[in-house]
Amino acid sequence: MLNIALPKGRLGEKVYSMFERAGFECPSIKENNRKLIFENSECGVRYFWVKPSDVAIYVEKGAADIGVAGKDILLEYEPDVYELLDLDIGKCRMAVAAKRNFHDNPQKTLRVATKFTNITKNYYASVGRDIDIIHLNGSIEIAPILGLSDVIVDIVETGTTLRENDLEVYESIEPISARVIANKSSFKFKGEQTEAIVRSIREQMSEQKN
Repeated sequence: MLNIALPKGRLGEKVYSMFERAGFECPSIKENNRKLIFENSECGVRYFWVKPSDVAIYVEKGAADIGVAGKDILLEYEPDVYELLDLDIGKCRMAVAAKRNFHDNPQKTLRVATKFTNITKNYYASVGRDIDIIHLNGSIEIAPILGLSDVIVDIVETGTTLRENDLEVYESIEPISARVIANKSSFKFKGEQTEAIVRSIREQMSEQKN
């Protein structure tokens, strides 16, 4: 049985549809109930729903053989997993945003509000900028408005929230999308089954583009 961790929510439902179309369906997952684990012994798959930010933990620790996680999670937590496929869904970008009249003064330490501490550190280290990170867990857009920070580093999808708060993207850091990841140990034993799923999904994606 191949254990597959899916992120709860709309993204997870899209992901499951891709697995289903690839021939690895599990009809019980569509039933209206509060169950978290679903299996189809005929296809040899067991799915379970977890919080999106926890998928990589389940895969890295071996509770799941494969899973689907956003590139933002992989960059932030750097789990020791294989990244097998970009599903090209859940697309957005990691970006630096600031008030519209912002001008960076390189002589001063830049105050950056974010919940993506490692991504922020790595990005600014790569450009040689001295920063002070202010770790926040939510409503990050408020930080520059209230003067808590100069800029923010956050996920930007449409940019509507930024515009409504008189902020704009200042720099783009990394494109983000959903990725299929695999546990390194189980891949040695279940690699054939895992690759069959990945191959089927890749073929399906290719057909849709054509």
